[in-house]
Amino acid sequence: MPTSRTTIQGSERVVPDAAPLGPADPDKTAVVSLYLKRASAEPGSLPVRGQEALRTEREQGISAAADRISAFAAEHHLKVVERDLARRLIRLSGKISDLETAFGTRLDLYQHDDGPFRGRSGPLTAPDDIVEALEAVLGLDQRPIATPKSIRLPATAAAEAHLPNDVARLYGFPTSGAGEGECIAIIELGGGVSDADTAAAFKAMALTPPRVIAVPVGDGANQPGKDPDADGEAALDVQVAGAAAPKARLAVYFASNTDQGFVDAITQAVHDAANKPSVMSISWGSAEDGWTGQAITAMTSAFQDAAEAGVSVFAASGDGLATDSASDGKAHVDFPASSPWVVGCGGTRLQTNGATLASETVWNSNGGGTGGGISALFPVPPYQAHVHLPASANKGAKSGRGVPDVSSDADPDTGYRVIVDGQAQVIGGTSAAAPLWAGLFALVNEAAGKSVGQPHASLYSHASAFNDVTAGNNKVGAVGYSAGPGWDACTGLGTPRGQGVIASFSDKSPTA
Repeated sequence: MPTSRTTIQGSERVVPDAAPLGPADPDKTAVVSLYLKRASAEPGSLPVRGQEALRTEREQGISAAADRISAFAAEHHLKVVERDLARRLIRLSGKISDLETAFGTRLDLYQHDDGPFRGRSGPLTAPDDIVEALEAVLGLDQRPIATPKSIRLPATAAAEAHLPNDVARLYGFPTSGAGEGECIAIIELGGGVSDADTAAAFKAMALTPPRVIAVPVGDGANQPGKDPDADGEAALDVQVAGAAAPKARLAVYFASNTDQGFVDAITQAVHDAANKPSVMSISWGSAEDGWTGQAITAMTSAFQDAAEAGVSVFAASGDGLATDSASDGKAHVDFPASSPWVVGCGGTRLQTNGATLASETVWNSNGGGTGGGISALFPVPPYQAHVHLPASANKGAKSGRGVPDVSSDADPDTGYRVIVDGQAQVIGGTSAAAPLWAGLFALVNEAAGKSVGQPHASLYSHASAFNDVTAGNNKVGAVGYSAGPGWDACTGLGTPRGQGVIASFSDKSPTA
């Protein structure tokens, strides 16, 4: 009797917007990542627990489901190449033809501007007892999922640009702390980090270069020189995070730019027992409607795991203003910055008076600017329950999580002087905001003597720890949002007063 099969929730794909090249080679081997379901929880409701406690809980809860999937794989001539119950991950390897049969799909090749990729359309299916345990099946479709949130200028084009450590100084980051003993995880979906670039950049800042550890994820690797745009992203992330917390270790996780690579990188970083990051910086993303439901679910679960493990996660809110560079005339927010488990980081344009921060406005210039708005996927989280959130700029849309939570300098005209592939560059974008805030939280953890974990509740209770940005907007035409007193959908709570942010995690009493 045939086994009853069910659609895997959220697995539906549309036909790729790319030129078809024909069917995938049925005899070629591919590797897919299967993520198992976990219990849900409210953002901000989880206690910080150690990695070992989390690992034990996961192993006890999902072992039987993993056994069923292993048996299912064997029936379809697929090999289990990795079984990591702490990550709720089963990786399967097999021929394309066997994977198509196992998950009820057809895989074809397509040509995209970024190169060829394997893709599919329609839903995935599996036997009922497998589907009830599955959260996502990732890796069958390899279309690019994200873009780096950075904009590069020639070094001579931005007279008001700053060295990264000067930006940290303008925001009052302490010089007494340096993040010693902390590890910052940095997620990269391409490119590479050059030791020569890092050495030159930190020499320019009169700082000792941090220890940078390249961690391959799947078929990802540290490959400087192969993709200059991605190299610029990686260099910016390392040089900004390292400038903010010069004695922190930087573990850079290199993965492929697919939903599989992105989720695998997050889970690997969260459960990295060797490097043990306490903070994570993500400068890649795309509009919420560009993801499948299963990929959103799997990454959201990974961020819940991060909260349980005491890892604070920061992500760029995007550089395409309120539309997130979409062409449909509607407002969109960027994921993963829109996840309620992530601190979304928006962007400003800063003005200085010598070595002092004089004023800031919303970054909106030369066709680019900070992303922000109201999520179409996630409801209002508890920590925003008392925030005045605007209605979505999309008529008739329901209320949702507000993005971003915080912000910092991102306008390329007042951006960051960095070294990329041996060349001096100026880079801006909310890609700079995420590692700056991640570096600040390495200092927070150092001062607190512990990993503070998901920080939203404390951030939203300490308004005095921020410079409130009240001028500007992130509109594209009439679509978007304006800054104003308190939280807004351009710069969130505002930019950091470094010492104040650090103090807020030792003083838990709310301030006005």
